[in-house]
Amino acid sequence: MDQQVSKAGSLLNMLGVAAFAVCMVTGPMFLCYVSSIVLAWGLVMMNAGFARYGRSDAKAAAVCAVSFGGMYALCNSVVYFIQITAVARGGLSVEAASLLDYTKFGMMFDLDMLGYALMAVSTFFAGLTIKPTDKGDRWLRRLLLVHGIFAVICFILPVLGLFGPEMSGADWIGTAVLEFWCTWFLPIGILSYRYFAKQDTKQY
Repeated sequence: MDQQVSKAGSLLNMLGVAAFAVCMVTGPMFLCYVSSIVLAWGLVMMNAGFARYGRSDAKAAAVCAVSFGGMYALCNSVVYFIQITAVARGGLSVEAASLLDYTKFGMMFDLDMLGYALMAVSTFFAGLTIKPTDKGDRWLRRLLLVHGIFAVICFILPVLGLFGPEMSGADWIGTAVLEFWCTWFLPIGILSYRYFAKQDTKQY
């Protein structure tokens, strides 16, 4: 069962990232938001798999991966659920829309960036749990560890206020950054599925 849950988490990540990458360009935004929720929940399942099959001397790192991953999933699920419910229904005042509408680069955008910072922290700790047995595992470990760098970027950008509705080209810049991120994270889902598929289901 543990192996199936871990593999399912990897599949959800692949599906979420791929759908997000396509919908960011083609739309509709509703599917972007839904795919992001799928990705977040899949990451929790995937990190649980890293904890289950991780190195015996990396249990603290495994707990950190699961904990930070759960914090990310909560932040981003809240952001995107609000977009497909309260924001999609309309009727928000100008003040409320400036806070709740993700496209206004307000509070929800900042919370989303915090979520991705937490995600990056979780993948860094997940990378520490990997027990490489071949080239694919080593690449998975590298991708997870280096992905941790995004934590600094995602935390600092909102603090500096670099994105805002008045910023020229904010939409296409944000899209380009997210598409680059998708090309980084999709291989993590693929290699994670491979990693879990190789594990001994009787391992404890």
